[in-house]
Amino acid sequence: MSKTFADLGVPADLVAVLARNQRTTAFPIQEATLPDALAGADICGKAPTGSGKTLAFGIALAVHTRRAEPRRPTALVLVPTRELANQVRDELVPLAQVRRLRVAAVFGGVGYGNQFDLLRKGVDILVACPGRLEDLVDNNHVRLDDVRMVVVDEADRMADMGFLPAVKRLLDRTNDERQTLLFSATLDGDVDVLVRRYQHRPLRHEVVSGEADRGDVRHLFWRTDRAGRVELTARLVAGHWPAIVFSRTKHGADRLTRQLAQYGVDAVAIHGNRSQGQRERALKAFADGHAQALVATDVAARGIHVDQVALVVHFDPAATDKDYVHRSGRTGRAGTDGLVVSLAMAENVALVKSLQRDLGEPQRLDDPVEEELGHVEVGAVSRNGSQAAGEAAGPRATVGAGGQRTQPGRRGRGGGAPGRRSGSRSGSGSKSASGARAASGASSGSGTRAGSGPRTGSGAKAGAGRGPGRPGRRSSR
Repeated sequence: MSKTFADLGVPADLVAVLARNQRTTAFPIQEATLPDALAGADICGKAPTGSGKTLAFGIALAVHTRRAEPRRPTALVLVPTRELANQVRDELVPLAQVRRLRVAAVFGGVGYGNQFDLLRKGVDILVACPGRLEDLVDNNHVRLDDVRMVVVDEADRMADMGFLPAVKRLLDRTNDERQTLLFSATLDGDVDVLVRRYQHRPLRHEVVSGEADRGDVRHLFWRTDRAGRVELTARLVAGHWPAIVFSRTKHGADRLTRQLAQYGVDAVAIHGNRSQGQRERALKAFADGHAQALVATDVAARGIHVDQVALVVHFDPAATDKDYVHRSGRTGRAGTDGLVVSLAMAENVALVKSLQRDLGEPQRLDDPVEEELGHVEVGAVSRNGSQAAGEAAGPRATVGAGGQRTQPGRRGRGGGAPGRRSGSRSGSGSKSASGARAASGASSGSGTRAGSGPRTGSGAKAGAGRGPGRPGRRSSR
């Protein structure tokens, strides 16, 4: 039986904050790590994405962090991407506020001015991407000598993105008496170097989501050709949304977003060439249900945590089995169901079969299954569509998975009970629910079960928000 946060020794004022947000029972990673973290021990936690580790280290930060002087934070959280920096900050703010602690996030892709101001006023818990933080340290805008608690989140992603040298240099600047919490999906290779060099007798906790925590995530591998790949993706999204579609390149993500719009699919792109404002608007449109699909590159999608994702499409195959698992983990969270579809053209069949072998999947490709596909209006233009990004095209109607036409400005998720997708289908499908939400913004196949996961969106849709503006020039660090 799961324990409550009070059972784990969380102070009453923080328990009250959690209860106001309907959080009373701890997830496995929280139950495993919180007692030791609250006792001041170094923690080495292995847990999958979406397991609840942010709240685990967030509670410990709220308990142990003390007030800081200007430009001298006392707690530091290192994360790989700006999206994750924003989301971690937003998760920490309610806990920090009850202890009168100040939280801020710093990352690249935005101007320095606001970050200078926040540091000058004083930040107790600093959430940072390594590249921007190194810039700030090197230019004497922040010192890390007083940092006595460090969290390294998604350490394996940092290693994949080449950030570990910067992480080491930053950790070398923190107080030698610090408490260090490290969380990662894997603990081998470069991540193990961090553990051995920067942690003192760490207590290791490994949490694998139990069957009760998993949704039914089906993994399908379909053959296709270049001419039909975009339409197949559009029909998949029409039948199962919200969806995240993975593209290998930034230009490919932009191109696919425009192409999906021509089939009436409201899609937004997120990648390193987008400005921070554009990325935040795209993520908000997707999280609020105004966009059916988020078209993303691997780097941009790392650290994005949006519940209720119904579908993941590998439009371009994942380069490695680790990338496949990370991409696919965007669906099937928190006990709800999802669908993962990999599209294989003739030129990448060998890569896909190699992935299947590494993943322990049967090495076979199937033809697309009609029951999994929604209907699209060929030649339609979505309102955030194929023109210059962010410009509105005219009103339109779309045809959703059940063939139901809906008018602009109305959400066509169907009138049935939540948890069901419109349109008939056979076999075991993704259960669905609407209304995914994600924080962003301001401070203060075959039947394989995998992952943990959210419910899917359903049916036809016509409402769409204004898309992001033209791509920015600065990439995240």
